[in-house]
Amino acid sequence: MSTETSKPLIGFTCGDLNGIGIELIIKSLCDNRILEICTPVVFASNKSINFYRKSLPDLNFSYQSTRDFSRISHKQINVYSCWEDEVAIAAGTLNEIGGKYARLSLQHAVNALKQGHIQGLVTAPLHKKNIQSPDFNFTGHTPYLQHEFGLNDVVMLMTASNIRVALVTEHVPVKDIAAHITKAAILSKLNILNESLKRDFGIDKPKIAVLGLNPHAGDEGLVGNEEQTIIKPAIKEAKDRGMLTFGPYSADAFFARGQYQLFDAVLAMYHDQGLIPFKSLAIGEGVNFTAGMPVVRTSPDHGTAFDIAGKGKADASSFLCAIFECVDIINQRSGFDENHSNPLRKMSNMLMANAQDEAIEETSEE
Repeated sequence: MSTETSKPLIGFTCGDLNGIGIELIIKSLCDNRILEICTPVVFASNKSINFYRKSLPDLNFSYQSTRDFSRISHKQINVYSCWEDEVAIAAGTLNEIGGKYARLSLQHAVNALKQGHIQGLVTAPLHKKNIQSPDFNFTGHTPYLQHEFGLNDVVMLMTASNIRVALVTEHVPVKDIAAHITKAAILSKLNILNESLKRDFGIDKPKIAVLGLNPHAGDEGLVGNEEQTIIKPAIKEAKDRGMLTFGPYSADAFFARGQYQLFDAVLAMYHDQGLIPFKSLAIGEGVNFTAGMPVVRTSPDHGTAFDIAGKGKADASSFLCAIFECVDIINQRSGFDENHSNPLRKMSNMLMANAQDEAIEETSEE
């Protein structure tokens, strides 16, 4: 197999058509390193790409357009045409058009992912409200992907070079969070997170910190008892299953004292508890990764940024990190799966190789 065709095909959704998604794609894919590590396939339309390309005249963004995966070029950027409509793009405006075509892009990309036409997916930001429709009733990418792949559970894992934070609950109203914190939910997330750290990040014995739900981790039941009745029993059972889990920790002190640096990942109970410190510590390089899926999906750690859309001001750092992370995880998984596919065969090969080495040594001595 040639180097070109062995590169993974990475799909890109355009996100909200009126947001910064396509601008991020253009800026990121102009980085010469990208074509060296993967073959990009952008799910959008020529006209939408050209609309934003005009606002970035200093960038040399060239591509080929196709509707046939057998005609993908591994030497350049590919735009898979998802629609031919004349679309009135209104950069920076929240409207139904932006949501409609974000949905089309995502649906085409996920179908390609399910059929094996692409090996990974990087999703640009969408607006959770205006993407809603009769066939899309989800609070974001993560639950949609979970549904499409028929999975019982997945984990939203935010990752950067200095910190990883996973969530038990994602986009849940604050008043409803406690009802979603159950022993079964925590154990499910811990199991997925533990396996992902091994397979996707190459950590043999991952150490996971678990945060409490209440202030000061409940103060021994003084300000809430979920730590005593739910979280501690879940941590104990996870340990009994062989996982290196610790806690529950008081969230404020845990991050303020830098304790997150002692662990391979942190499991937070709810969205803001985990994402506020994550985004404060992973400036410009945060990536959202959906752990527990048979395929690899990443995204930047920010939203649609309507206030700067179409102005050429969007910072592509996080999006670029999402691309590199997607490719790295695909390669890491491939190596992990190969090393664990048939350990008996590998042991036999090692013994045979050792015997051959000994024979060579004996021959050289003679």
